Amino acid sequence: MEQKNAAQRWLTQAQASPQAWHFCWALLGPDKLPEVQFFGASTLHTKISHHWADLQPDQHPGLRTQLLSHVLRFSSGPRMVLTRLCVALASLALNLVPQAWPKPVADLVRGPQEPPPHARCLVLLELLTVLPEEFQSSRLAQARRAQLREALAGEWATVCPLLRRLLQSPDSPGPVKQRVLRCLSGWTALGVALEESRGLVEDCFSALGDAELFDAAVETIVTVLSQPDCQRCRAALGGLIPVVLGLRERLEAAAGAGDMETTHGICRIAVALGETHSRVLLEQVDLWQDYLALVNMILFCTGTPGHYPVSETSSSLTLTFWYTLQDDIMSLEEERQALYLSVYREVYVRLVEVLLQKAHYAPEEEYASWSVDDKEQFRTYRVDISDTLMYVYEMLGAELLSSLYERLGGLVLGPGRGAAWQDIEALLFGFQSIAETIDVNYSDVIPGLIGLLPRISISTVLLADTVMYTIGSLAEWLADHPVMLVKILPMVLQGLAKPELSVSSVSTLKRICRECQHDLAPYAHDIIRVSQDVLLGDVHKSSQCMWLMQGVGFLLSSLPVEAVLGSLQSFLSPHIQRLESLAQQQPCPSSKPSIIHILGLLSSLFTTLDINRHAPSLETAVPAPPTPPQAPHNPVVVVLQQVLTLIQNILSKWLNDSEVVEAVCGVFEKSVRTLLHGFGPMVPQLSAMLGQIYCTYPQSSALDLTRQMVHIFAAEREFFSPVQDLVKVLTSATLAIFQQGNKRWGQILSIFKRKPDFYLSEHLDVSSLFCCGECFNIELFVPSVTHFKDKVHSLDIFTIAIQAVGGEAPRSLGDHFSEVLFSMNRNCVGLLARWLEETLQDPTFPSTLVSIQQKDAFRQRLLREQTNRRQVKDVVKEFSLLCRGQQGVGYSTQ
Repeated sequence: MEQKNAAQRWLTQAQASPQAWHFCWALLGPDKLPEVQFFGASTLHTKISHHWADLQPDQHPGLRTQLLSHVLRFSSGPRMVLTRLCVALASLALNLVPQAWPKPVADLVRGPQEPPPHARCLVLLELLTVLPEEFQSSRLAQARRAQLREALAGEWATVCPLLRRLLQSPDSPGPVKQRVLRCLSGWTALGVALEESRGLVEDCFSALGDAELFDAAVETIVTVLSQPDCQRCRAALGGLIPVVLGLRERLEAAAGAGDMETTHGICRIAVALGETHSRVLLEQVDLWQDYLALVNMILFCTGTPGHYPVSETSSSLTLTFWYTLQDDIMSLEEERQALYLSVYREVYVRLVEVLLQKAHYAPEEEYASWSVDDKEQFRTYRVDISDTLMYVYEMLGAELLSSLYERLGGLVLGPGRGAAWQDIEALLFGFQSIAETIDVNYSDVIPGLIGLLPRISISTVLLADTVMYTIGSLAEWLADHPVMLVKILPMVLQGLAKPELSVSSVSTLKRICRECQHDLAPYAHDIIRVSQDVLLGDVHKSSQCMWLMQGVGFLLSSLPVEAVLGSLQSFLSPHIQRLESLAQQQPCPSSKPSIIHILGLLSSLFTTLDINRHAPSLETAVPAPPTPPQAPHNPVVVVLQQVLTLIQNILSKWLNDSEVVEAVCGVFEKSVRTLLHGFGPMVPQLSAMLGQIYCTYPQSSALDLTRQMVHIFAAEREFFSPVQDLVKVLTSATLAIFQQGNKRWGQILSIFKRKPDFYLSEHLDVSSLFCCGECFNIELFVPSVTHFKDKVHSLDIFTIAIQAVGGEAPRSLGDHFSEVLFSMNRNCVGLLARWLEETLQDPTFPSTLVSIQQKDAFRQRLLREQTNRRQVKDVVKEFSLLCRGQQGVGYSTQ
């Protein structure tokens, strides 16, 4: 592989060399292998496209003649060499148009007749195909691109008749016609007017009747119709609607016969026209009947028979169209909008029927035979249908919910009650889709829906899942109508005990506990009891257990304060006992997952358990006064204090395991984030524990937790000392292993950035800290400048900054050191002036390449700028270049 890479580098260098203009022709010799000839052709293209300036104008005609000769010589193959030569010729044409070669296409069409007609035809089509492709891929100035686009578009009058003749001729073989179709696609991207190529486009529709050309014709037609520029030719665009509608009969026949390829292709054509130009076609009132027919054709595509993606793949192509149509109608002026709402209302009513039918699950045995990939595609497809139903609601409003409710009631309460479960599931899916994103608080059918849910006969897991998700989607509605909880919660709690409903039941209960927490007191006992049973019974996977604990946290938060602690201790007691049992065992792989799981349960619970019923985000938290001594501790704090010894016991055995330590830190970090200042009583003990953890086995999770504590508690006098002591311990421990390449300085220094007062510690090795910071993140020094009253500390910063500017740090850090000097200039200008005068007298400081006069000029200019940060950066940059001997060198401009 090393030899291959070296050879590749050598060949690339060879292509860039001046000699490549000559040896490329030798590599194209008839005695060479096709791979060698291909490299020769690629080299020629590279030279023409990237090294055109190497040639003199008088060399251009000879190169053109020689290249044309080789293109003709390779007309019979190899194909890869011919294509590459054609690309080279296209690149040459783009360099010569329009001055030196005004009409390259016309000249090529009238070119020499030496090859046989079929071979010459294929060569010409290859050239005409790669020419627009090369234009699109070339890097050109905007003015040059516009000039070339205009010149090439002018050649369409020559290209179009040729392509039509070849496509219409019964003597043209299949490969020629396929090249014609590909060629049209390339020229369409140049912005050729639809009016100028309409006849050719209609010929492409005729080519759909040839099975050999069908796929290529579909691609070409879709490319043409997807061009936004077509909208400039409204008459031609409108004229294509009947042509597309002419495919309706063939579409229905193909769909009925299960011909997925034909159905898919015609569907793509209809959607390309209807979706790309929806707004323009709506604005042409005289075309409303034609466009309505096209919309109905697309509706048929949406309802293609079969189950996606196993027996049909077309319906998914249409879903975005319905959003586009709805959006365009709603954006029209009021009068026209009202007109189209009445015209398309019936279409959208039928669309609902179609979408719900397409959302149906296949029969259970058939669905069970689907591959995992097919099931995932179907799940994603249903999500897209759900989004489309939301757009339909924008058109139909409350009428849609009423219709769904009436149909659901008929199936659930009807005389026979023999409806297929898929029918009921699809209607519930429709309700869920709308309730997830639309405010249904004012809907008069939701109470009836709540009443129907317990009466549904559930015979399959898929239906049960949808019932659960539907309940979850109504959580916000239940918060405003808590009297309905009594009908719903028993269903959710029953589902919670079933492993097959794990995800749906747990997520639904969590949503209800979050949204309705202030109304759950009457049901708290049952919810906690069932939750405890399923947790102890290992009914759910670990991730669902974490969700469940978060739901319980919301629930406990809503209880009377005096009842929270007892409920919390009772709920956690079995898990704490299990953790105590595990802590007594010697570390082994089998017990580790259980320890991490229980710690995760605690973390998840403490993420949401907040008796204050509000949790401002950590980033916007403001300092609050310490909790008065007489106030009772937060129940979470009480529990943490009770289990602290147990956690320390676990750490004593698992301290070298980063996953266990991270799980322990997670318990406290989640608690800090939720309780904020209410966590205060734990700060002294936790600070001591974190210091022990990090000194024994430094881990990032300890630094992350420390950063949260600094942000919240460092401003409180009561906790400043233990937090500062913790930071000192962590900093000293990290300094001790700095020489081993420790990568945690960004975390350490970010702690100081959050609380610069820590720099004032008498026992902190600030010089060493800054030395490490210079290697990692110098910008974190800036906050420290305004807090240093000790001249020794400030001098350390100043010396490091000037040495770095003088060349001891990469230039990329220059702006950060400028910030340090700017901050010193604003906050301790007297000290800065004195140190500049004293230190810059040394001929070797900070560099031997600057004179005393240049250093004096730097000092004066720097001291003058106490408000303009940009000017300081410029002054420092200029001085840094002088110190490095790079002033005036090209590198200095980078």
